[in-house]
Amino acid sequence: MTDTTTGELPVAVIGAGPVGLAAAAHVIAREMEPLVFEAGATPAAAVSAWGHIGLFSPWKYNIDQAARALLEPTGWVEPDGDSLPTGAELVTDYLAPLAATPQLSGAIRTHSRVIAVSRVGKDRTRTPGRGDTPFLVRSQNEGGEIEDHFVRAVIDASGTWETPNPLGQAGLPALGEDEAREAGLVTSPLPDVLGRDRAQFAGRHTLVVGAGHSAANTLLALGELREAEPSTRISWVMRGSDPADVYGGGDQDGLPARGALGTRLRHLVETGHIEVHTSVTITGLGTTDRSATSAPTIRHEATGSDTAIELAVSGATPAGAVSLDVDRVVPTTGFRPDLSFLREIRLDLDPIVEAPTGLGPLIDPEHHSCGTVEPHGARLLAHPEEDFYIAGMKSYGRAPTFLMATGYEQVRSIVAAIAGDQEAADSVELVLPETGVCSADIGSSCDTPVSDDTTGCDDTADTTGCCAPAPSPQPVTIGISTGLAHGRSAGRASD
Repeated sequence: MTDTTTGELPVAVIGAGPVGLAAAAHVIAREMEPLVFEAGATPAAAVSAWGHIGLFSPWKYNIDQAARALLEPTGWVEPDGDSLPTGAELVTDYLAPLAATPQLSGAIRTHSRVIAVSRVGKDRTRTPGRGDTPFLVRSQNEGGEIEDHFVRAVIDASGTWETPNPLGQAGLPALGEDEAREAGLVTSPLPDVLGRDRAQFAGRHTLVVGAGHSAANTLLALGELREAEPSTRISWVMRGSDPADVYGGGDQDGLPARGALGTRLRHLVETGHIEVHTSVTITGLGTTDRSATSAPTIRHEATGSDTAIELAVSGATPAGAVSLDVDRVVPTTGFRPDLSFLREIRLDLDPIVEAPTGLGPLIDPEHHSCGTVEPHGARLLAHPEEDFYIAGMKSYGRAPTFLMATGYEQVRSIVAAIAGDQEAADSVELVLPETGVCSADIGSSCDTPVSDDTTGCDDTADTTGCCAPAPSPQPVTIGISTGLAHGRSAGRASD
């Protein structure tokens, strides 16, 4: 193909979540054609999976400027900027209407999972003419059919929702963990405890693993379920030594919704409704069939089959080994990027957090939380592979410090670079307020449900708000303050 032909090809966007759709909107604003691949059945499928969760950030932080420009001519009514949406409302009131705009609706391919990205006729070892060669994006639909697409550039905004961190130590699955996940005994990171998944938890013993916003949300939902179903038992395991790290700033939190969450969680723990196990490293998960010995314990699964399978969760603590017998484990241990389909792309990744090398030191959770990450754009996100970028939550690799506002500015800069407007790409403007509180840890943020069992901020769905302005102009020091240089190492130093 000639350069002219390559320039007329579409820009591939992998993932139709908030940042992916914003990227496509910016592509359209630059008079280029987007081609959006979404593995789910609908746009923003990952957000819909945690739709029952409320965001901590108000609407005014959750809408991209190029997306707004597409929506306004359609008669779309922008939600009240100060109100707090749920994940479902983020989809119904913003992302779904955005995906349905005339400019975007025909560009989005659902049920289309990207399984490989390369260059036409060149594996990663071939250099001559590489930058002038179109990308080859290979996708697979729900029927297993494979299709190859030629594109001029690729923006990978696929997120991390489908690749949660394992429960075990050293970044590895615990012994028996894979089998327990396949059996459905280890749930998704954010099950709908009070809704569609209620039957899995009512009257049962659930173990929540992790120490972030996702853990807190799930524990609160289980506490509410326990009020209606008193036989419901709740256990909570964390690697840290103090659950207070998860409570955040309480009534001093810059985001009242988040502060109230921590206050309610503290109450459940202090009243004994939640059994807490600290300083635990999970080492193994084993299943036990109780039907042979205790017929009355047989329960009816959501799938409709009668079973009596129980999980024996083994762990190590400074005081010795522990074991818990539970019915379900909810993993809220954070997420990591899926790099498997980028094998033929020349990446330059930080060896610690698996983010672009230049970005890695700025987001390392040992030293930073969401409010201390400097604004950044295409130059910092670039890889040796020209016109290939990773954006959104996935661009932060394993670091749980991502903000949706950061993702929107990322893709604005990236698309400007792809369009050849380097001046606009280099003019990165993103002001993160220095007040507010991030409690410990979220595919997915400071203000949404993704979580990590370490300290920092998280974002499952690419929202913004962990660093939203607090009523007072002074940073608070309860929990994790967002405008100061800190991270896990700072937390340990203050212990």
